Amino acid sequence: MPIDPKKTLDAYRAKRGEFRLVEVPPLQYLMVDGAGDPNTAKEYKDAVAALFPLAYTLKFAARAELDLDVVVMPLEGLWDAPDKESFTTKRDKSAWLWTMMIMVPEQVTAEMFAAAVDKVEAKAAAKKEPLPTLRSVRLETLDEGLSVQTLHVGSYDDEAPVLAELHERFIPENGLRMTARHHEIYLGDARRVAPERLRTILRQPVERT
Repeated sequence: MPIDPKKTLDAYRAKRGEFRLVEVPPLQYLMVDGAGDPNTAKEYKDAVAALFPLAYTLKFAARAELDLDVVVMPLEGLWDAPDKESFTTKRDKSAWLWTMMIMVPEQVTAEMFAAAVDKVEAKAAAKKEPLPTLRSVRLETLDEGLSVQTLHVGSYDDEAPVLAELHERFIPENGLRMTARHHEIYLGDARRVAPERLRTILRQPVERT
């Protein structure tokens, strides 16, 4: 059976209604940056359209070259904004800065990544379906370390009260401060799952004050 890091890594476990401290190990991702409302920005759609073909191409390459069979991981996002209230009380999506990403095995090399980009680009050209963001994708290790996370069930637009409680109550009350960008892990496919049933891990890297 393929290895599923969602079932083996503690960093991919979270419970609804519970804020929990976790130690997130360094993990390798396909990453691409952008800005704007993810519901309307073409830049966001182009980013996602480039990530998944690369992730699947690398899955098959790892199986063939490394004898390593790992499931394709879910879409994830790092989110930021000049005004943090853009995520909570203001909910101004046009101001959001984001990095969309998919985790890949640490054994995937820079050479395998470059070959996968070339392969995906050639297939897209043959189909006359260009991927304008493909060459902007990078392979990078993210080391978040100590983090707080919880599971949100429901629409992405209903996250604001959970994030407000995390930022304004749990983090300061527990002698913590935020150190890096807000991180979301999308366990459900918004194209196929009703909004009220979407499952999203909300993670915030922190340090002790």
